[in-house]
Amino acid sequence: MSLLALRTLLVKQRSLSLALLRSTRPLPSIVCQYSTQNAPNQSSSSKSLSAGSDRTDVSTDVRPIGERVKENTKTASYMGVILLGVGVTGALFYVIFWELFSSDSPNNIYSEALERVKEEPRVKDALGAPIKGYGEETRRGRRTRVAHTKYEKDGVEYIRMQFHVQGFRNRGTVHLEKRKTASGGYEYRYLFVQLDYNPHSPIILEDNRLQQDAMRSSAAAGTVPQPLL
Repeated sequence: MSLLALRTLLVKQRSLSLALLRSTRPLPSIVCQYSTQNAPNQSSSSKSLSAGSDRTDVSTDVRPIGERVKENTKTASYMGVILLGVGVTGALFYVIFWELFSSDSPNNIYSEALERVKEEPRVKDALGAPIKGYGEETRRGRRTRVAHTKYEKDGVEYIRMQFHVQGFRNRGTVHLEKRKTASGGYEYRYLFVQLDYNPHSPIILEDNRLQQDAMRSSAAAGTVPQPLL
């Protein structure tokens, strides 16, 4: 083979190799293009996932509206009953506290008057010590609370009370009345024990009615009250 023919063969082979290389695309560019094309899809998927995770405020209650309204109404009713119970309990505690610890409560007025009656020598001699006190009695012999009443006259508050005392010899009934003073406390108008065996000769421990009535009349007339002898 001549050199001219060999040279012609080499030129054709080189041209064929160049044409083959031009027609073949490199692998990295294909991978890069594939990644670029899939990037929007991945971005949209991540956005949808984040949006789904952010929507935590969506209600999962699939019950009918009527059932939910009924449940809410029942809950409101329960809350109303609870609040009413708390109010009633608070009122009961207030009444109990006032009865036990207030010096102006009927219970404390009764206790103070009973102590005075029990320590009075004339009552001890008439009834016989020891002496106990109690409220009204029913037909079956049950003893109830001490009877008392409150009223107002000429803008002044009064409390009137009656209870029973008993010694080992005799029994009697205690009568008392107190009026509210300008300072807010109570003072006796009268306190006496009426004996069952001699009701017309009571044992008088306090009787300030004449003095108090005279002071009230003097204050209404604008004069200075004179001491009673």
